[in-house]
Amino acid sequence: MRTVASARLLLRPWRADDADFLLDLESRWEVVRFLGARPRTMNNREDALASIARRCAIDDPIHGIWAITTAADGRLVGNLLLKPIPLSAGEPTGGPAEVEIGWHLHPDAWGHGYATEAAAAVLDDAFSRGLPRVIAVTSPDNHASQAVCRRLGMTHLGRTTRYYDTTNELFAKLTS
Repeated sequence: MRTVASARLLLRPWRADDADFLLDLESRWEVVRFLGARPRTMNNREDALASIARRCAIDDPIHGIWAITTAADGRLVGNLLLKPIPLSAGEPTGGPAEVEIGWHLHPDAWGHGYATEAAAAVLDDAFSRGLPRVIAVTSPDNHASQAVCRRLGMTHLGRTTRYYDTTNELFAKLTS
């Protein structure tokens, strides 16, 4: 998987030696509380290693799940994904799969603009590779991620139950 750079950040593939950071990140309820329909915290290093293996298994020229690091010192600050989004049970299939962008950062990295900067870099990269549209879904209560979506120039399309078997706010952005 490729790396993606911005002014302050380097998004790179996850590595096994990132397991302690991932465990710290995803063992925090305040970080995972809005992830998926049934959020849960990570409980052990083995779960972190298994999660890293799944993240690294994506072999696609556009999609990926990246570790977000600071460019200056390589400090891990979070996770960013760009991948096909799963439909809710019973949703009609057909046509091209929607691609979602999502992020979650360590609380120590909140408030520095890293989510917006990392997502903007990945969106620019994906659009330059021919991806025509990207969506984001957020919990209706996740106002911080909704603000990131707006800073990215994404359009709010309203509420939907089409993804993840739960109600989400839906945002979309077309290639510029």
